[in-house]
Order: sequence, then C-alpha cells, then structure tokens
Amino acid sequence: MAKRILLMTQWFDPEPTFKGLVFAKALAKQGFEVEVVTGFPNYPGGKLYPGYRLRWRHKEIIDGIAVTRLFLYPSHDRSVLRRACNYLSFFTSLVLYGVFSARQADVIYAYHPPLTTGLAAALIKLVRRTPLIIDIQDLWPDTLRATGMISNARALGLIGAFCDWMYRRCDHIVVLSPGFKKAITARAIADGKIEVIYNWADEAALLKPAGDVPTGFAKDKFKVLFAGNMGAAQALDSVIEAAALIRDTAHHVQFLFIGGGMDVERLKAVAHDRQLSNVGFLPPVPMSEIGSRLAAADALLVHLKRDPLFEITIPSKTQAYMAAGRPIIMGVTGDAADLVVKADCGVLVEPENAQAIAEAVVALSHTPLDRLAVMAANGRRFYFDQISCEAATAKFARLFDTLSTRT
Repeated sequence: MAKRILLMTQWFDPEPTFKGLVFAKALAKQGFEVEVVTGFPNYPGGKLYPGYRLRWRHKEIIDGIAVTRLFLYPSHDRSVLRRACNYLSFFTSLVLYGVFSARQADVIYAYHPPLTTGLAAALIKLVRRTPLIIDIQDLWPDTLRATGMISNARALGLIGAFCDWMYRRCDHIVVLSPGFKKAITARAIADGKIEVIYNWADEAALLKPAGDVPTGFAKDKFKVLFAGNMGAAQALDSVIEAAALIRDTAHHVQFLFIGGGMDVERLKAVAHDRQLSNVGFLPPVPMSEIGSRLAAADALLVHLKRDPLFEITIPSKTQAYMAAGRPIIMGVTGDAADLVVKADCGVLVEPENAQAIAEAVVALSHTPLDRLAVMAANGRRFYFDQISCEAATAKFARLFDTLSTRT
C-alpha cells in the first residue's frame, strides 16, 4: 500500500512557487500517495486567480495530484495587518482541517515560509501523532531582520521563540545549504535531525534546445551574463565598475544583464553616463526563454553584496547556471562558493571588488576552450547527480520512508 504524504504549503500552482506541482508529481512517481493542502491562489497580486471563488474548502485534481484548498484572506501588499490576516487565516484553516478532517497520513511535509504553515503542521502533529518534516527555505527571524521587514526587537524575539518551538516539535528538518544547518544547530537542535537537500532549478525551461543567438549577444565576444533580479542585494555597481576597468583593454569582453528589479534603470543610467559600450541590458523574458539566453553566454555571473546571511545562502541562479552547462563566475562567499569548488565548474571572486571581478573575467576569457568545456560539463554533471529534481526527490523519498517506518 502506498505511503501517504500530506504536503502542506500556503502557495501552490497556479501560483509561482517552488516545490509545488513539479515536486508533488515527482513524489507520486516515486510511489507515494500525495495530498496537497494549500490556500486559494492569490499570490503575488493578492487577488484570487480566475476560476476560483473563496469558500471554506475546495478539492480538485491537478495532473493527477489531489489538492485541497482551504480558506484564507487574500492579500500580498505592504500592509502589515492585511499580510498578518493572510497568514493567520490560512494557519487557522490548516489547523482545523489537519486536526478534524484530513485523512491520516504516514508523513506530514510542511514548506516554510511562512512560519505559520510550519506552526500549524506542528500543532497537527501533536494531535495526530504523524511524523513531521519541515522544509526551511528562509531563516526566520534572521531574514526578517536582514531585509528590514521587521525591526522591532521584541517581535523578532517572539518569532524566534516560535521557530525554536517548531524545530523541537518536528521529527526532521530539511535545509537548502550547509550554512542553514549550522545556523539551526546553533539553536540547540540536534545535528542528526537536519539534512541538507539542495534546491533544484526549472529543468524543463533550462534544457530546451538552443536556437539562434539571441538579440543583444555579440557573436565575436566573450559574453558574461547576469540573469535575474537587480536590486540592492545584488550590489551590481561593482560589476559595472569592473566593466569600466577593462573597457579599453579587453575589447573582446561583453557584460550582459537580463531581468528586472529596482536597480535596473539606475544601473542603465550609470552605464550610459560612463559610455560603457561593453555593457548591455536586455529586457526580462519568460522562464521558458531564459535557457536560450544562458546557453548563448560564455560565462554566467552570480553576485551578492557582502553579508553574513548570504554566506549561508545559495542563490537559485547557481543551480540554474549549473544545469545550463556554462562556467560560473561566483561572486558570493560561503556555501555557494563551496558548491562551485566542489563541482569544479567555475571561478570564485570576492564580492563587491571591481578589480577582482575584472581580473577574473579577463582570465576566464583567455582560458582554453577545452578547459571551459570541462567546467561546463562538470557543473551539469554535478547538478544532475546531486541537485536535480530527480536526485532531490529520491532523498526526500528515503527520508519519508524512514520516518514512516518509525511509527
């Protein structure tokens, strides 16, 4: 008889989410019976998606996966009160459903953030005695403090206490990096209770066959591409400065930026004012088209500002770049850098150091083509062996099997 998994997450397809339908289907393929318990789709706009109307409960089947949607207050704006109502309404619905209505499961899997989903799952475990796995994607309250979302010390302390309670009540914790594991063990949580399972990338989008060289990519230059959000955390001024340093000496190098974010227009203005002909900005493209852009580059850049929180974070573009099979220039210290070293798929550079970035780019541009090809192949091989959805789901399956046999 198939073991039954209750997969609890506030956000699920058709909302943009990680470990949503793709993960549920992968678990079903492993032989598990999966029920997703989630809210009515309203993220990121805060309004219900077409075809849905609020009710206490709604059941549907999506690609063979049973999905139970529970009432919540739709909101995702800057109002602290409305955001609190959004989280707390789903928390209440989830506890009531999990305690009184849900079929008994062999394992509960809860996706965090938000914290309220994990807390609800822990309360359900207390009543139903079902083994519980919490998947930690954000370190609260650390992330809240670092991003400035919450600055009140008392509120942060309370959130930290709730997190510690949740960590102690669950049977196992999954984290996305070794640094996350160290941070949680520092909160008096047993090391053996925590497992690192790296996040995977959108493989379906990234592995589409490459077509013609996209507009904006110079065929005769060594193209360094940064793809993704451009904001304060990415600290891309130092990359623009690196381009300025080698503009007149490395004519064969082109820096490209593709994506959106709060800093895009300002960075464009800086590049224009400094007449950086070796810098180009390209508009955002759908995820279905990003693979062709990555494939057209000669090297792919990851860069974040220097911050202790980022040392234990692996930016999601790291996995995407590895799957795309291109050498990586890693401008992040800590766990992300360790991953590149372990896979031997790129070079490391000190973040926010324009001179170091410039030197690394020039050196990589002069690296023999066969060595670049080895880096690219190493990254892709490591990704599919250790990180891919299939590899990660197999690790989850072993964890679910182990926990369910203890009961």
